[in-house]
Amino acid sequence: MYSEKVMDHFTNPRNMGELENPSSVGTVGNARCGDIMRIYLDVDENRVIRQCTFKTFGCGAAVAASSMATELVKGKTVEEALLVTNKTVMEALDGLPPVKVHCSLLAEEAIHAALWDYAQKNNLKIDGLQKPGNGIHEDGGEEY
Repeated sequence: MYSEKVMDHFTNPRNMGELENPSSVGTVGNARCGDIMRIYLDVDENRVIRQCTFKTFGCGAAVAASSMATELVKGKTVEEALLVTNKTVMEALDGLPPVKVHCSLLAEEAIHAALWDYAQKNNLKIDGLQKPGNGIHEDGGEEY
């Protein structure tokens, strides 16, 4: 069912909580399954992510995907963080069941939403970064 890494990140999530005075925040969710993710970034003057934390309301796979996503972007530049995809998150977790793939997609979307917020606040253009949708969407996870 779930890999050891998924269970570890669910039972011992890394970087959980809010950041005080974050550089940016990204919030996304899936209204049908009820998962909501919020990613907080602390970015330094060289555009390196010093700290990344999360708050997630959702299933164990959503918590694990959020936790892994924060680990994957910490220490990266904003441009490198943009390259973290749902596939990257799933591979780092040693996979997710097909009905939980949407959790890794939400993690990717939350990172991108936080990067978009950072770019907007700092009047930057980050190549490849597109404006996120409204943050919460209605479509079901199985279609991902």
